[in-house]
Amino acid sequence: MNSAQVDAYLRRLGAEHPAWPTVDVLRELHLRHLRAVPFENLSIHLGEEIVLEEKRLLDKVVGARRGGFCYELNGSFGALLAALGYDVTLLAGRVYGDGGRLGVPYDHLALRVRTVDGGDWLADVGFGAHSHLPLAFGERGEQEDPGGAFRIVEAGPDAAGVRGGHDTVEAADLDVIRDGRAQYRLEVRPRTLGDFAVGAWWHSTSPESHFTRSLVCSRVTGDGGRITLSGRKVTSTAADGTKEERELATDEEVLGMYREDFGIELGGVPVLRRSV
Repeated sequence: MNSAQVDAYLRRLGAEHPAWPTVDVLRELHLRHLRAVPFENLSIHLGEEIVLEEKRLLDKVVGARRGGFCYELNGSFGALLAALGYDVTLLAGRVYGDGGRLGVPYDHLALRVRTVDGGDWLADVGFGAHSHLPLAFGERGEQEDPGGAFRIVEAGPDAAGVRGGHDTVEAADLDVIRDGRAQYRLEVRPRTLGDFAVGAWWHSTSPESHFTRSLVCSRVTGDGGRITLSGRKVTSTAADGTKEERELATDEEVLGMYREDFGIELGGVPVLRRSV
């Protein structure tokens, strides 16, 4: 990233250019990202190509003021952090689904971030409802966060609360747990952005992927809650977990909400597309 791209990205987040890559700055940028850049899968249903190259990600997230899913959001955020002086490592994860089964390889992309003053942190702005702040990577006890109570533990059937199955557990794998429930399994081996192309392709095309079977656009709100638009259904979740749901009646309402609540300008309402 050049300096103009960095400045534009920080303006998107409403953040000043930091003097040093510290823990406090990382925490601020992480939270601002969750509030400003929505988690969304609209490209899949709009027929837009998803290309995991830094310039293409920045063109979408910064230039077009769009969001994305994990590969795009954590890919672009990782590029910003690296440009600001953080030591950033891309990590591959597999998401826990129904019955505690793990998803496909390269199912998820998360970031291991080293700061100048506070060790290593797990940053993840691309998992939807998750931690609002980075998690201490080496901490094995419970970590309280506005998004819940989190733990990072050595992976295994007992640690994840899962019994049975045929998934291989590597010695260095970690499970990320939220409120007692395993969210995803992380490998600690460094990856490159291009490694995730197969995962992005699968999630963009497979009828088994939840991304091809649903429309979602979601972000953290200023009061610590969350607002989500799924098709025409709006879900407003307060910081205490209480939810309110309503249906939008017209295309104009849907487009207006994309514009006003998520900053996304669309020429037409996205239509669910199962797979290609």
